[in-house]
Amino acid sequence: MSKKNTFEAKLARLEEIVNALDGDTIPLEESSKLFEEGLTLSKELTEKLNEVKFKVQTLKEKGSSLILEPFDKEENA
Repeated sequence: MSKKNTFEAKLARLEEIVNALDGDTIPLEESSKLFEEGLTLSKELTEKLNEVKFKVQTLKEKGSSLILEPFDKEENA
């Protein structure tokens, strides 16, 4: 995976976009393009976080067997 496509690189780019849009010096056309890029990055990052969250599980020993439990117990309650 190239450095540009890592989670951290995408998050850093999203932060750059947010900071740029917080200012008032960007022309409307560029703001629109940045906003669209930000939405795309946000969606990709959210999907990756959900994928990782799904994979993260806690092993709990119960008797002689191990049982996989979801990491986030509140969502499954």
